[in-house]
Amino acid sequence: MAMLKTPDAADQAPGPVLETDRLILRPPALTDFEPWCEMMRDAETARFIGGVQAPSQVWRSLMGMAGSWTLHGWAMFSVIEKETGRWLGRLGPWTPHGWPGTEVGWGLTRAATGKGYATEGATAAIDWAFDNLGWTEVIHCIDPDNTPSARVAQRLGSQNRGPGRMPEPFHEMPVDIWGQSREAWRARR
Repeated sequence: MAMLKTPDAADQAPGPVLETDRLILRPPALTDFEPWCEMMRDAETARFIGGVQAPSQVWRSLMGMAGSWTLHGWAMFSVIEKETGRWLGRLGPWTPHGWPGTEVGWGLTRAATGKGYATEGATAAIDWAFDNLGWTEVIHCIDPDNTPSARVAQRLGSQNRGPGRMPEPFHEMPVDIWGQSREAWRARR
């Protein structure tokens, strides 16, 4: 996993910085490009988050996230491990055109999986989305074969609502839509 230098304000998309016990969630920065490329070169890691991608595709993804922060005021956060400063992946609110709902999703490097980071970061992102974006529900689009992500959704208190449909170019990918209402989230918390 690549170590990151702290981005200059001019090199980072505008937006809030959230902290959990072990993580810093911040808008994406130019310094995230190389570790993001590394994550998307790993076939096992990339399997359920769009597949292996060339650096040119990763660049468009990074710029899309930064653009969403700039134009909408929200998108996925870059996940930084507090203790080491390592970029661990991206997670948070994501609703591209045609998306099946208001999603908080996650994609972490292989080295970051199995440590509870997805649940920890997604909890902070869901709180932030409900408190700051006015969302009334949150979903997670999860491939039926992605049992680790399904377990994260369950730990978050989401229920499997059944098959869903993604917009192009992902329209042929099978997904189950997991989710819960803001009221259910707050009652559980």
